[in-house]
Amino acid sequence: MSIHGFALFCLAYLLATATPGPGIGALVARVIARGMRGIAFYIAGFVVGDLTWFTFAATGMAVLAQTAHALFVAIKYAGAAYLLFLAFRLWTAPVGAVAEDSAPVPQSSGRLMLAGLSLTLGNPKVMIFFLALLPTVIDLSTLSVSAFLEIGAAMAVILSAVLGTYAAAAQRARRLFRSPPALRWLNRGTGTVMAGAAAAVATR
Repeated sequence: MSIHGFALFCLAYLLATATPGPGIGALVARVIARGMRGIAFYIAGFVVGDLTWFTFAATGMAVLAQTAHALFVAIKYAGAAYLLFLAFRLWTAPVGAVAEDSAPVPQSSGRLMLAGLSLTLGNPKVMIFFLALLPTVIDLSTLSVSAFLEIGAAMAVILSAVLGTYAAAAQRARRLFRSPPALRWLNRGTGTVMAGAAAAVATR
């Protein structure tokens, strides 16, 4: 793969991942509501999901992925249902003042990673990029194993950096809220974002 082709892919992927969508909305909402603890596992789920779609496209399994429509519809609705569950939890969660050094609410690393994975596998934005746009950027029929690994590594770095930046910005915003009334509105606002992300995933 040429340097020009690799750079073109990286730019296209960076723009695609940096554009806000249901996944980024869910990530930001979770960090604002719950803090940064375990967020690396959440991001890892997104990375694994993107690499899965890339593998489908690069190995000629895109057609198989498209024919397995029922499976991906099920994954999509499972991700939407999980977001709705989180939205409900945020709307009904008790609130208290947040100290600067308070520990975020812990959550299972496996559940966080599975949440990120299910959101990515069922996200129409991700599907469109890998199954429709990617072949216009890279000639998948001539993709070598080394080029596949290079692109996969670049994807992991780019997506982690983009999501990490969004998470850090959300954490800064979270520190602005201290009082219980502000936290209540924060929880309900992020819950609404979660519900909106669920609707976006389920209806596209």
